[in-house]
Amino acid sequence: MTMRMHSEVSSSLVRLSIGGKKFCTTVGTLTQREPDSMLAAMFSGRHTLCQDSEKGYVFVDRDGKHFRHILNWLRDGVVPTLEDNEYSELLREAEYYQLLGLIEGINAALDKGKENEELDSELTRTDIIKCIQSEKVRFRGVNLSGLDLSKLDLSYVDFSYACLKNVFFSRANLQCAKFRDVDAEGSIFHNATLRECEFTGANLRGALLAGANLQSANLQGNYFTPI
Repeated sequence: MTMRMHSEVSSSLVRLSIGGKKFCTTVGTLTQREPDSMLAAMFSGRHTLCQDSEKGYVFVDRDGKHFRHILNWLRDGVVPTLEDNEYSELLREAEYYQLLGLIEGINAALDKGKENEELDSELTRTDIIKCIQSEKVRFRGVNLSGLDLSKLDLSYVDFSYACLKNVFFSRANLQCAKFRDVDAEGSIFHNATLRECEFTGANLRGALLAGANLQSANLQGNYFTPI
């Protein structure tokens, strides 16, 4: 009798509205793979849920863009193949729902992608550190895609016309650096100092700039998607 009741609960249909996007799944999917997650706690029966009285949808106030990836992870345990900026968005959702296995999988995918891209780069992080010890540094037109340049002092460096796709600039000092006509799509500038930087004509689609200091930065004429 107990086993039968457990089976019935696990297969119970759940209707979810994630920021208005509708999904259908089961209690078992939401609770079994990640039993310590927020979703598992929500559907453990211990909490009162915000439910539409007419159609029975449980409302969660989050962006539903990547929730299908979360459901597929809970169903199959497979991390999707995404662009780095989409991984960053999915990572935020995984952290919100406390999906520790998915968080680990996303970080592993990001690390692997960074390693692969660094193989294509013309220089390494060590090369960059050696170069910035000189007084005037230029990386004009150089391919630095995928490099981890976080926490470095790159002030006054000229990156004009360089390929900076998916470069990690988090917490770097980039004051007065030049990014004229660079391709910095998907680069991460979290908490970086970008005061008085020149971004004229730069491609910053998908770049992450949360917490960055952009005081007096020139963003004229660039391709910019704020995230």
